[in-house]
Amino acid sequence: MITEIDLPDVVAEVSEAFAGYEKALTTNDVAALDALFRKDARTLRYGIGENLYGYESIAAFRAARNPAGLMRDLARTVITTYGRDTAVASTLFYRSSAPGRVGRQMQTWMRFAEGWRIVAAHVSLIDEKP
Repeated sequence: MITEIDLPDVVAEVSEAFAGYEKALTTNDVAALDALFRKDARTLRYGIGENLYGYESIAAFRAARNPAGLMRDLARTVITTYGRDTAVASTLFYRSSAPGRVGRQMQTWMRFAEGWRIVAAHVSLIDEKP
């Protein structure tokens, strides 16, 4: 049973990994993005227009993606850790290219021998309610 939720040092580690992901995403650092996803056939990413199963599919998507318009503003980011090796990062995001829309992103992070890695991610876009 996990009773250690939001240990400050673990939250700091995942917050740093999440910040690294955000920097890599907005600068289209494909190598860094690839490194942050677990290299495993069970890793998945549900995107705005794609369902990607397995690390290879995610890496192929990143390599082929148009790098234009990746900048965004984050809001209401919440990072919750469960024990020392599991975390969920959730955030809202806004892009000037999508006025009136709000993006939602959730990532499940796990600690492995090689460090924190994303094992599941979901990105969606909805109309923003006034």
